[in-house]
Amino acid sequence: MTENDGGPSSDPNEPEEVPVEEAATGDATANDAAPETDATAADLVERVEEHADGELAREVDDLRERAATAAERADEVEELETQLKRKQADFQNYKKRAKQRQEEQEARATEDLVTRLLEVRDNLSRALDQDEEVDIRPGVESTLEEFDRVLDDENVDPIDPAPGDAVDPQRHEVMLRVDSDEPSDTVAEVYRPGYEMGEKVLRPAQVTVSE
Repeated sequence: MTENDGGPSSDPNEPEEVPVEEAATGDATANDAAPETDATAADLVERVEEHADGELAREVDDLRERAATAAERADEVEELETQLKRKQADFQNYKKRAKQRQEEQEARATEDLVTRLLEVRDNLSRALDQDEEVDIRPGVESTLEEFDRVLDDENVDPIDPAPGDAVDPQRHEVMLRVDSDEPSDTVAEVYRPGYEMGEKVLRPAQVTVSE
């Protein structure tokens, strides 16, 4: 093949030469664009970091506040539980002391009653020690009066309905129904008196009831 004189190579494998002016212009354009791109990216990263730091900071503050609140509530619950246990212990001790005082009062009341009843027994014993010829009735009557005084001191009242009184199922025990001059279904006669203490019936009166 004949080469052209002074002309460009027609070999397709040889790279084309770029004019010096075009190459310089292209490099300058690329160099001018690079700093601007880097600055934009850096600014963007900084803004993202600032935004992320703010969000994280708020989340951390929120978690700290919630943790502090939870700790305060836990301390409050623990204090309440301690107070509750203390009050329960105080209440149990109060119940024990109240029960002990009640038992002591009942014991003293029983001792006092027995002591007064011993006086009654002594009087009955002295009456029986009298000679057979001696009338012991006045002594027995006196002893009975003393015994009634003891019952009265203990707020014990007799249940002794009069003939013609209405029958009280709570205080009267009907023994028989009999013919009587009293109105029908009323007390005809008291067979045995009863006793009550305050509002509590210790023993109902046994009565007969008119037909």
